[in-house]
Amino acid sequence: MENVAVIGASPKQDRYSNKAIRLLTKYHHNPIPVAPKHQKIEGKKVYQALEDISQKIDTVTLYVNPERQKPIIQSIIKLAPKRVIFNPDTENKAVYDQFKQAGIDVVEACTLVLLKTKQY
Repeated sequence: MENVAVIGASPKQDRYSNKAIRLLTKYHHNPIPVAPKHQKIEGKKVYQALEDISQKIDTVTLYVNPERQKPIIQSIIKLAPKRVIFNPDTENKAVYDQFKQAGIDVVEACTLVLLKTKQY
């Protein structure tokens, strides 16, 4: 079981970030929603910032566009996950080298597809 920070988590069930939280749970992972405007999503405590998370994060999965990623890149590096998943429309080639230099794998893929095809 992995601890997975879901950045850009949404309480709206039609959003991919919400679907990811539900599917990660179904596949026995521990999704940790990160969103500044919510308190609970899918019954899980929502963290306002990455710095608020006390447990070790194995994977970060992004659901925010590159412009909204700028203020959190260094926070992700400090968190030191094994990998960062850039879901469709979150790709940000400008930061890939920073992650790789910090020993963090960069994956351009859909978390939902990775889970459903047993590639996660």
